[in-house]
Amino acid sequence: MLHFERWKIISILGTIFIGFLFALPNFVSKETLESWPDFLPKRQMPLGLDLQGGAHLLLALDQKELRTDWLNTLREDARRTLRDAKIGFSAIGIANDAVQVRLVKPEDAEAALMELRKLVQPVGNVILGTSGNDTEVERGSEPGVILVKPTAYGMDQRLTHAAAASIETINRRVNALGTAESTVVQQGRDRVLVQYPGLSDTRQLKELIGKTAKLSFHAVHPTVSAEEAQASRPPAGYKIYEADESERGYQAAYVLQEVPVVQGDDLVDSQPAFDSQTNAPIISFRFNQSGARKFGNFSKTHVGEPFAIVLDGKVISAPVIREAILGGSGQISGNFTVESANNLAIQLRSGALPAKLTIVEERTVGPSLGADSIEAGKLAGLIGMIATAVLTVLAYGTFGVYAVLGLLVHGILILALMSMIGTTLTLPGIAGFVLTIAMAVDANVLIYERIREELRAGRTPVGAIETGFQRAFVTILDSQLTTLAAAVIMFWLGSGPIRGFAVTLTLGILTSVFAAVTVTRLLVAMWLKSATRGSKRTTSVSVPI
Repeated sequence: MLHFERWKIISILGTIFIGFLFALPNFVSKETLESWPDFLPKRQMPLGLDLQGGAHLLLALDQKELRTDWLNTLREDARRTLRDAKIGFSAIGIANDAVQVRLVKPEDAEAALMELRKLVQPVGNVILGTSGNDTEVERGSEPGVILVKPTAYGMDQRLTHAAAASIETINRRVNALGTAESTVVQQGRDRVLVQYPGLSDTRQLKELIGKTAKLSFHAVHPTVSAEEAQASRPPAGYKIYEADESERGYQAAYVLQEVPVVQGDDLVDSQPAFDSQTNAPIISFRFNQSGARKFGNFSKTHVGEPFAIVLDGKVISAPVIREAILGGSGQISGNFTVESANNLAIQLRSGALPAKLTIVEERTVGPSLGADSIEAGKLAGLIGMIATAVLTVLAYGTFGVYAVLGLLVHGILILALMSMIGTTLTLPGIAGFVLTIAMAVDANVLIYERIREELRAGRTPVGAIETGFQRAFVTILDSQLTTLAAAVIMFWLGSGPIRGFAVTLTLGILTSVFAAVTVTRLLVAMWLKSATRGSKRTTSVSVPI
């Protein structure tokens, strides 16, 4: 284990040099980095909210809206299922948190039950004992009435999926602002935590996140106006939609077909732009193949008629179709500003939120706390390193110096890896960094104490050193693997600060093994080669430990 081939030495030194290059930007200012050549790494480790300040938002999913949307989906699924099975029904509505189906012939109830039960899906985990069905289909209190009810299992799964979808959508929206440092994690069953370091004004962030951005395109009723529908009732299959404030100069409300012609899910891109004639801000959009086909067929048969663009339940524009739109692209015009057009384009491009998010908690953290924390963290790390270095050198002499050099390599490699992968440094991350310093020295302690035992047992210096590194390596590997397993579990199940600690701890484990075993072993091997040069008997060498 003490023999190093030339290529191994070059690889170890090359790794240390590359780590030094990637860690170096963290020790200079951004102004200095700008003057560096382009071939040198310039990426600094981003600081978290607790170190540089920023915006902190805690959002709650609207469970009522989520349940309502699910009931509407179940109603449409039940209607389609019964039509395909050619089972007559007189009404399908929503009442008492259930879809109520009233059949034309009560004697068709058994066949209807059999068809509707095909909609039931198993959910949960059998191993964890949380399995069940997402819905229940049962007979109502009256003959010919069937109820389709969401279950608690189904609602829990719906909530879990909605939270995961919300996190993904928010991440896309927030990252579109030009940062990779934001943190979006789930807290509890129905809450999402958003932390945006370096942002002092939360207004744009709230506007960007707060809108559900459910986009749909609807046909406008050709004859019935909103006033007429409000005076009596909307025609079957139609619904009254209020106009957005920007559209109220034209019309206060519209009677639109309830089932949209095209959903926002069919959008593949949306970008802010300017109208070529008026130079006003607009949003250009493009459908996928399915959306383009549906929109093209609709526009061909409705030339000269208006159609409405609905965002979050309000009509934002109701243009007239001048000609068939067959290319699958178009534009949304309205009283947009440049900022609002950009925000809406980001929202549409990132996809709709599954339900409305309500701000439960809003905080702005100042950078002064972060500066104090950074200085305290630096001081703690510096004191820890100096104390560890002094104790190690006092305990193990020259070999202790080699352990301290390995410790420096360990610190450099952690900074380099965190900078390369863009890991955000937080206060718990600093704690994990300081902890790994002690872990790195602990590995050297195991090796050196083993060498001492072998020397006391009468082994030669070379044999003692060889056995010390070889035997202690198994113990070091076992101890580091158990710590690594704990770090992985913390990263998997934790969130926010816990994950920051787990990431730093994981990187520290990897670099500590390299520094304590490989780098220190190379230094000891170079010392042994130098000490035995010109000597025929290696037993005469005194091990400085």
